[in-house]
Amino acid sequence: MKDVSSGVCYNLILYETKRVLTKHVLTNRVFMKLRIATCTLIGLLSGIFCWFLMKKFHQDAGDFRWAIRLARRLISRESLYDSPFEQYPLTAGLFAVPFVRLRPEFAAGLFYGISSTLLAFGLTKHSYRRLLIFLTYPYCAGLLAVQWSPIIAASAFFPLLLPITMAKPQIGIPVFLTRLTRRGLVACLFIGALSLVSVPRWPMLWVGQMKNYEHFIPLLILPGPILLLALWRFRDRDALLLLLAACMPQRWFFDSFILWLIPKSRREMIWTVFLSWGLAIWRWYHVPHSFTQVGRWTVFFVYLPMLVVVLLRGGDPVRNQTEAGC
Repeated sequence: MKDVSSGVCYNLILYETKRVLTKHVLTNRVFMKLRIATCTLIGLLSGIFCWFLMKKFHQDAGDFRWAIRLARRLISRESLYDSPFEQYPLTAGLFAVPFVRLRPEFAAGLFYGISSTLLAFGLTKHSYRRLLIFLTYPYCAGLLAVQWSPIIAASAFFPLLLPITMAKPQIGIPVFLTRLTRRGLVACLFIGALSLVSVPRWPMLWVGQMKNYEHFIPLLILPGPILLLALWRFRDRDALLLLLAACMPQRWFFDSFILWLIPKSRREMIWTVFLSWGLAIWRWYHVPHSFTQVGRWTVFFVYLPMLVVVLLRGGDPVRNQTEAGC
């Protein structure tokens, strides 16, 4: 009798375990399908809108055209840096090779759509609240210019995408140093070696172009030095990202987009997104007379709010990294 009872209990436990596991697997499948559909929709909408803007206002491929130009010159073995406006490293040209045969407007839309899809997929690993990142003004400014910032932000979630940070080092280095993994490092070394095999002298040629790069450095523009308070949370990877970004030369509002890797909670996302549109309001009523002005208002509306997020957070680096999902 005791053996029968034990057998019944065992079968009940086994049945219940199978039922729970099956339900869990089905739930995960539904979540993954919904996640893929959502991210694909975001990519399609952003890509189509980017294509429309490029076509409507005759913008070619926006700033992405310089990477395409670099790729074309690499393929045809022409001089890479014969224009003062060509300021991207050869690594950007390598990533643009698949786009060289496409119409410029379509290439721009496809590039920005893929970038947005990958970023959305990384952000939705645990929840959907971080998709508010697509409502920031720097994201919209990046869309208008077809910038690299969304896909560089996406590389924080996928180690094999980390070489993308080499396409625009001034905003890629903070992401690279705070999200470095062994696989990511190997991938970066491979792309770096490939670029040197293609054109051994390109780093020297590219450095020579830097004299043409007009920029600002957030930390050196008042009230930028306040950002050094992030050292109070020096063990927090987000604080390190903020400080590294503040030390990098930047040109326009879209370069600060990578800082939205910092907010995690709904409250942090909502307030930083809301404040970012202060840049749009200022830009609407004022034409910047210098990059120092651009930098000062970027510090006010993006960097300082991110500093507040870092300082007010609990300061647990393990928890912050877990919530980041990267």
